[in-house]
Amino acid sequence: MTAPRLEVRLDHLGHNAATLVGRLARRGVAVTAVTKATLGSPEIARELLRAGVSTIGDSRIENLERLRHAGIDAPTLLIRSPMISQVDRVVASADVSCNTEIDVIDRLSLAARGQRRRHGVILMVELGDLREGILPRDLDDVVRSTLSFPGIVLKGIGTNLACQSGVVPDAVNMAELSRLAAGIAERFGITMDVVSGGNSANLDWALDRGSDVGLVNDLRLGESILLGREPLHRRALDGLRTDVFTLVAEVIESKVKPTVPWGSLGETAFGAQPAAVDRGDRRRVIVAVGRQDVDPDGLVAPDGFRILGASSDHLVLDAGDHAAPVGSELRFGLNYSALVRAVTSPFVATTMLRTPVLT
Repeated sequence: MTAPRLEVRLDHLGHNAATLVGRLARRGVAVTAVTKATLGSPEIARELLRAGVSTIGDSRIENLERLRHAGIDAPTLLIRSPMISQVDRVVASADVSCNTEIDVIDRLSLAARGQRRRHGVILMVELGDLREGILPRDLDDVVRSTLSFPGIVLKGIGTNLACQSGVVPDAVNMAELSRLAAGIAERFGITMDVVSGGNSANLDWALDRGSDVGLVNDLRLGESILLGREPLHRRALDGLRTDVFTLVAEVIESKVKPTVPWGSLGETAFGAQPAAVDRGDRRRVIVAVGRQDVDPDGLVAPDGFRILGASSDHLVLDAGDHAAPVGSELRFGLNYSALVRAVTSPFVATTMLRTPVLT
């Protein structure tokens, strides 16, 4: 097989998704599985749907279009606020979109009428993380305007925490979201079908038996399903697989070299200040992958290896006592940043794997 490549264990992915769907269902919370870190892979979306997720969410309309073209007709959610320049495509391929701007909803309404469709809207509320969101004091005005647009259906409200400023979803801000949803339903005489509490950072709160989920009935989960980890502290979640994705790279050089460079030193290719500790001569290996393909800071080296640095096309490692001959392959774990970059690199192939069922 070619390298570099991402190996995807579909059985492990399905296990993670089904586990979280089951745990959250007992709390009355549905799962919107987010596929943006996989470029809207149809194979991955099908596995997620088999595992019981209710909706497929993505931040890029191109990825949702890819899913539609692949014949996937499950409910879809555009989780990033639509660009006005893409409203026709959003209405055509997304059943619902997250929104914060009246001007955008107005244009979605025009697109929906032009396509003789109805488009769902979730209004995102700012609860402190200072990324997207309508300030609570302005929410009633936005709801009133949204309800007036033909072709638009107000599906509910949502929020996003932890992504921009690291604000932790907790009993206080989640209770505020429920309070806002209840107030809108009462004042406008409507039903809030969806109260979307946030992302994988919400899991500690949502799965705590002592917490009150209130009206929150949906979470948008990406990292927890894909990597088996929660994003607040990157700890592995109990019972989930952290090895869904593996980056495989080929060794292109394997030599014993000094550990300290010689000559006058300036900045490295990516602006770092070089630093080294003299450890004598050590075996250093280079694998054919670099910053153009992956975030090297998000890689987990194989046991016994240590990442020393990376340029655009080279990843340099201390091989310790390992021979690592030229032409052999090394396998790396990835965090979310490394995964996103590897998936979007045209130089990294993707291979779907499934453990065969023994009979």
